[in-house]
Amino acid sequence: MHMNHNQTTTTPYTLKSFLPLIIIVAVILLLTLVKSWWSADSGWDLYETMYDFMGCFLIVFGFFKIINLKKFVEAYREYDILAKRFKGYAYFYPFLEFFLGLCYFFRYQLTLVNLITLIVMIINSIGVFNALRQGKQIVCACLGALFKIPMTWVTLSEDLLMGLMALVMLIAHFRL
Repeated sequence: MHMNHNQTTTTPYTLKSFLPLIIIVAVILLLTLVKSWWSADSGWDLYETMYDFMGCFLIVFGFFKIINLKKFVEAYREYDILAKRFKGYAYFYPFLEFFLGLCYFFRYQLTLVNLITLIVMIINSIGVFNALRQGKQIVCACLGALFKIPMTWVTLSEDLLMGLMALVMLIAHFRL
């Protein structure tokens, strides 16, 4: 069955539509909190926790995109402003996301990683915002093609939150 990704009719979404996303984000939060608690020798640190969250989030979401790369690329090109113009970027993006996650998790080149993450999340947010503004009903490629999660304001919020966290960590780096 082929799904038309460019439908413009409104469909009421239920909590069940977002259940895979909710479960995966809950697991990422749980892993982040356990790691934060486990490694908090000198007390809890907000920035270390954000690095762990960003690392887990980007690794897991990148992994889900890589599982069925071709289907991810098809879905991502429906709304991402760079992927629409450059198909190679759509193929590259899940690996970039996975790599950024590893960098966060292992605290490698965090200034550069935060800057790249901020730029990527701004670009993602623009594409998502445009699709939502146009009333398009498309499947979000955030978890690859494994789950059919609708693109909604939740998607935009997710991208903006990740961009905001990268910005906060970038500013904090220059203040320390």
